[in-house]
Amino acid sequence: MADTTQMLKGILDGCLLSIIKDGEIYGYELAARLESYGFTSFSEGTIYPLLLRMQKEGLVTATLRKSTAGPKRKYYSLTEKGEEELESFIKRWEQLSSSVNNVLNKRGI
Repeated sequence: MADTTQMLKGILDGCLLSIIKDGEIYGYELAARLESYGFTSFSEGTIYPLLLRMQKEGLVTATLRKSTAGPKRKYYSLTEKGEEELESFIKRWEQLSSSVNNVLNKRGI
């Protein structure tokens, strides 16, 4: 049986982009938000490499800000390219989830 983490690999980017679209957010807060949606099979440390890659790809920007508790925090925002990628992800996800549901519920041709 495939591990949930493996299944999430390609989906997590879209989920992160969707959360970031709601407004500036830092890594720990992103992890907490994902957990509140029921994603519990990964750690905060999993998110940072994804954010770094998305930043390099121009999907998000990062800004260091002072924190009231401890060191500066890196806040992430969506770029225009990130918004376009999110819209593309949503379309791909809707098509994929529909197809998988069709298979699981035996609604074929």
